[in-house]
Amino acid sequence: MKSFDLDRRIAGWRGPLLAALLTLVAGLPGLLLLPPLDRDESRFAQATVQMLESGDYVDIRFQDEPRWKKPVGIYWLQAAAVALTSDPEDREIAPYRIPSLLGAMLAAWAVAWAGSALLGARVGFFGGAIMGATFLLSTEAGIAKTDAMLCGATTLAMAALARIYMATRAGERPIRPHKLLFWLGLGLSILIKGPIGLLVVALAILALSIWDRDVRWLGRLGWGWGLPLVALMVGPWAIAITIATDGGFWREAIGGDLAPKIAGAHESHSGFPGMYVLLAPLLFFPSTLLLPAAIATGWSRRAEPAIRFLVCWLVPGWLMFELAPTKLWHYTLPTFGALALLAAAALARPIGKVSRITGAVLAVFAAVLICGITVYGLTVYGTSTAQTWAALTVGSTLAAAAVGGFLLLNRAPVAALVASLAFGIVAHAALSGTIRQLRPLAIAPRLE
Repeated sequence: MKSFDLDRRIAGWRGPLLAALLTLVAGLPGLLLLPPLDRDESRFAQATVQMLESGDYVDIRFQDEPRWKKPVGIYWLQAAAVALTSDPEDREIAPYRIPSLLGAMLAAWAVAWAGSALLGARVGFFGGAIMGATFLLSTEAGIAKTDAMLCGATTLAMAALARIYMATRAGERPIRPHKLLFWLGLGLSILIKGPIGLLVVALAILALSIWDRDVRWLGRLGWGWGLPLVALMVGPWAIAITIATDGGFWREAIGGDLAPKIAGAHESHSGFPGMYVLLAPLLFFPSTLLLPAAIATGWSRRAEPAIRFLVCWLVPGWLMFELAPTKLWHYTLPTFGALALLAAAALARPIGKVSRITGAVLAVFAAVLICGITVYGLTVYGTSTAQTWAALTVGSTLAAAAVGGFLLLNRAPVAALVASLAFGIVAHAALSGTIRQLRPLAIAPRLE
């Protein structure tokens, strides 16, 4: 009987593809099962419906009011998904979530693709799998908003930048397809959510250039045609919306949405510096057990160009979100690709005792927190049909932490990760089923 050769099966294009498919498995239950819970999701979907029905693909409207908070990219993607798979009159939420699921798959693919160049095919694949299975990304994959697609576009730009950076470090000439993907990812991120993705990329470039004391590699990005390409992607709609709204879009988007988030806690979405660090064990689940090892790897191997790139991707962007007064759980998502690759890189070497113990404890803590949230939801909003889903959620969540933690403590980190991912994906699917059965949370069907 032939032995299973993982390295051969994930070589080349296979590793990124498998990571994307795993993300599809992790995110699809939420897309299909979750009712519209987020108010923004319903507003995005309704604005897309009106775009399809009116034929106006420039101006963005929610009922009779202008919706000038975000650029048009996500509405175009949702409109295309609905036109290809459904009908606006159906008012089913699932088609509007397809771009989010594709964005999550793109993020996992890009992480695996970048990781294979930075640290090898095995690390790349595990990094993409970790990224795609995180509770944060697989949840956003089932919500019809900007965040999963923003993560995909920003991660694509950073993955291409990693390829360019490593090529210049090796004295090679970066190839044009990598430059093209960098500028396409950057342009798409701007069309999706304005400057957020650009800021993550710019801060990483700045930190890396300062750390290396070298800016010459930036001359290899293809500025002469890259900037015009971004302008071609964003410019036509920017000009059209300026004319159509007499500049009102920019006054609302910048003065009414972006500036208040910088100046204070906009729409009561406040938080304290360090909030995202405290949330990380929960949002990074089921790979929480590798968080301490990821941090230790970033510190101990910071002299390596590949690890240095990941640190410069993660730390400045994370600090930007921590220091911003307006905070939502998903804001740090564009930096998760670096964290996933640092966690995967830790598997390539023995993990220290402190990291193993701390990782196991954090995994159990996150699992208990998820179970507590599930039991609370069942107690307050529960129905008899939700009990089976809740039991499956609790059982698989505890199994992800217990089995993964046990294997990690016994110096089997790869097996620990595989077990945690398997149980974690089941837990996330069961959690989506649990929420679907909590009928009082589904406001729209009750109103109907």
